[in-house]
Amino acid sequence: MQQILIIGAGHAGFQCAASLRQEGFEGRIVLLGEEEGLPYQRPPLSKAYLLAKATASDLLFRPSRYFDDHRVELLRGRAERIERRSRQVLLQSGESIPYDHLVIATGSRPRRIALEGADLDGVLSLQTLGDAEGLRERLQSGRRAVVVGAGFIGLEFAAVARGLGLDVTVVDLADRALARATSAISARAVAESHVQRGTRLLFQCGLSSFEGRHGKVAGVHTADGRELPADIVVVGIGAEPRTQLAAQAGLDVDNGIRVDERLVSSDPAISAIGDVAAFPDPWSGRRIRLESVQNASDQARSVAARIAGKAVSHGPVPWFWSDQGDLKLQIAGLRAPDDEHVVLAEPQSRASTVLCIRGERLAAVETINRAGDHMLARRLLAKGVRVSRTEAQAVGFQLRDLS
Repeated sequence: MQQILIIGAGHAGFQCAASLRQEGFEGRIVLLGEEEGLPYQRPPLSKAYLLAKATASDLLFRPSRYFDDHRVELLRGRAERIERRSRQVLLQSGESIPYDHLVIATGSRPRRIALEGADLDGVLSLQTLGDAEGLRERLQSGRRAVVVGAGFIGLEFAAVARGLGLDVTVVDLADRALARATSAISARAVAESHVQRGTRLLFQCGLSSFEGRHGKVAGVHTADGRELPADIVVVGIGAEPRTQLAAQAGLDVDNGIRVDERLVSSDPAISAIGDVAAFPDPWSGRRIRLESVQNASDQARSVAARIAGKAVSHGPVPWFWSDQGDLKLQIAGLRAPDDEHVVLAEPQSRASTVLCIRGERLAAVETINRAGDHMLARRLLAKGVRVSRTEAQAVGFQLRDLS
């Protein structure tokens, strides 16, 4: 009987196990995770969970009986080494697990900040349930928060903290919010919404150190000599793929585990999915790595179908979302720095749609509080519709005109 071992019990790992059963795979499935408890969703950690609008049990993908009913063996432990010749994975505990096919879904880890005082109590990242539990407790008594990094995680936490009444300052080396994720147009709208709620945003602002008192963070020193008082500091400066296992095993690694269009690594008995996989993107022609729930889930389904004997390749339209207070930012497709932009805004409204046009082709669409346009954009991008900037700027033009 064929045995599939999945390393990583996050979105990609769990979805792969679930999809294998949905595809009719009858062999043994082992899902290896490092965290205690059942596999859970991560997006609510920076939003509903911090606000105590969701409990730990609300985050679970499935209750415990699901794993028994679907014959998915959930194991706790840390993978120490992949033995490719004998096709087994050695755990830190000394146990070894054999596999016929290995799926690496180890995800990414928050990038650490190399500053004096970074190890002080109260300097935190936000990725796991344990991280969110610690932050939720601190938010109850905290008064001042500094967020390092104006990306999705940092701004989502900032919105929560400000909504709970904390004094919040966001600092970033870039010259604007969401510098890697969105156009300057959408970023400006997001930043304005935070400023209107009372959050301070400091851009092109480097840090020199964290100040502590009695082992606890008390403030942040900027490179230009300012001191920002803080009893909570959340660092959200990006993530790094967890490729150590793959690299030690001799797999091809370059900003992620290199895989082909079928998500197979340089070893045909090993696949990689989710945040850790560097795959050839059919839309841009580049090798990319995407950190999104949608990408993790889609890649997991694709690999499961292939293992079950179906001829498939991975190539859905990527999409992302971020909830920040009463603002919902959604992105379909992948923008490029030199894209042309056309804004479709509603008068006297905070809702807007930004078209990213590349060579008279719709390349990506960013929406703020326009869920309908986002869903339509995903369908249009999948069809590869063409549109010129002149056409999109015509009076009365709407995204639905392209359908």
